[in-house]
Amino acid sequence: MVIGILLALLGGTLVCLQNTFNANVKKQVSVWSTTMLVLALGFLASFSAGLAFEGTALFRFDADLWFWFSGVVGVGVVACVTQGVQSLGPSRAISLVMVSQIFFGLAWDSLGWFGLEQVPFTFQSFLGVLIISAGVLLFQLGPALEEKARGRKQSTASRRTVKVNG
Repeated sequence: MVIGILLALLGGTLVCLQNTFNANVKKQVSVWSTTMLVLALGFLASFSAGLAFEGTALFRFDADLWFWFSGVVGVGVVACVTQGVQSLGPSRAISLVMVSQIFFGLAWDSLGWFGLEQVPFTFQSFLGVLIISAGVLLFQLGPALEEKARGRKQSTASRRTVKVNG
């Protein structure tokens, strides 16, 4: 379990790093050029690692045919997240991606879709998604709320100055 937690944390770090790099590439070229570059280099890296670690076993596919198309889904992932990071910044975009992943992961687990073992939907899991979503919302709105509060303080202070001097 510890290995799984460490790998998940490393995966999250790598996703954020990749999306930050992708957004910087996207500043210079189109989203489709960025997506093609990312997926082509990913193919070369995974193909090389697969050959090195698995040899010819790399070419044995046992999954249902429709699961083979996850790479096509990857095109949407890279394109959407790259655009989101460029528009919102890495922390905001990734936090929204995280909430979306948790929400849909819970839904698909609970429904047993896509070959997953059905997991009972519980109040605790629903509450967990709500708390995480509220935290992300607070994170998203925090700077705007702080700026608004600072603006009110400055406005109040300037009115006081006018009264004292006036």
